[in-house]
Formats: sequence, C-alpha cells, structure tokens
Amino acid sequence: MQSINLTDHFLIAMPALADSFFSKSLVYIAEHNDQGALGVIVNRPIDMSLATLFQKIDIVLEVGALGGLPVFFGGPVQTDRGFVLHRPVGEWQSTLAVNRHVGLTSSRDVLQAVAHEGQPHDVMVTLGYSGWSAGQLEQELAQNAWLTVAADPHILFDLPYEERLASAMETLGVNFANLAEGAGHA
Repeated sequence: MQSINLTDHFLIAMPALADSFFSKSLVYIAEHNDQGALGVIVNRPIDMSLATLFQKIDIVLEVGALGGLPVFFGGPVQTDRGFVLHRPVGEWQSTLAVNRHVGLTSSRDVLQAVAHEGQPHDVMVTLGYSGWSAGQLEQELAQNAWLTVAADPHILFDLPYEERLASAMETLGVNFANLAEGAGHA
C-alpha cells in the first residue's frame, strides 16, 4: 500500500463504522508515520468541565472564563491520562508539535499555565487518545471506515463541538446525512 501521512488531518467516521468509540466521530491526527498514528476525538465531550478536571487534579483555576469548557473523550487509549490540544505550540515539557501552530501536550505544565495565565488560550483537553499500530489506519482507510480531509484550525478551536463534524464534512462538499451505510469500490 502506498505510504500516506495524515498528520494534521481530520478522520471522519463513516456511518458504517459501528465501533462505539468512533461512531460519528471527528478525529484530529497529531502524528502519523510508519510506526502508526495518534490522534484525539474532537467532538465527543464527556460529563466534565475544565473546572471540575482542575479540581480533581489539584490545580487552582484562576482564569474562570475557561472553567466552563468541556473535557473531551479523546479515544479509548489511556483514558486516565490528559492530553491538551492547543495553539500556539509553546514550550512545554512533553509536547508533540503537530505543525508550526498546533501542539499536543501530555505534561501537567500546560494545564498549570492555562489555569494561572489563561495561555495557551486555544485549548481542548481530552482524556485518552486514539491510536493505531503500524498499517492499521491504512487498512481501515482501505475498508472505507474513514474519510480524510486536511484539518482546519478554525474547526478545531473556534467552532462549538457539535458543529465540528458537519463543518469538516462540508470542506469535502459532503453532507453527512447523504452518506450511505455501506461503501464500495468503483
């Protein structure tokens, strides 16, 4: 199979994808290489706000405006661990720079900065992440489980979570309601 790199792309779950973790999900891919892929689901909030999360991990939230932001289910891997998708990239202890503007950080220092300084301002906090072993995502793509499109930071950071999937679909010129359950090959 031809090598592809979907870093900084969205994966859009096709309707036939029956996996309860990924059904109707929009996944942002932070890293994709010959060893596999890593991303976070960006449209599935859990029943927890940022304020509640900070309280649970003993970080005092001094910037109250961010406390109402939802925490997201990032995927089924390491659901007890937090991941922060943010812009700008900044300099944190454990950051994967996705591109020049967006980073994915798993260290506590970024959460402390958000709580105390409100920076980085554009943040999305997830519990867990989505991961694929070498060749697994390519196999799922070949089975028509996902549509792919270059990620748009506006969709990630500016739109309400309930509009993200439809907006990503619109960039492809597709309406989610028009997609068939089954897919084939021409």
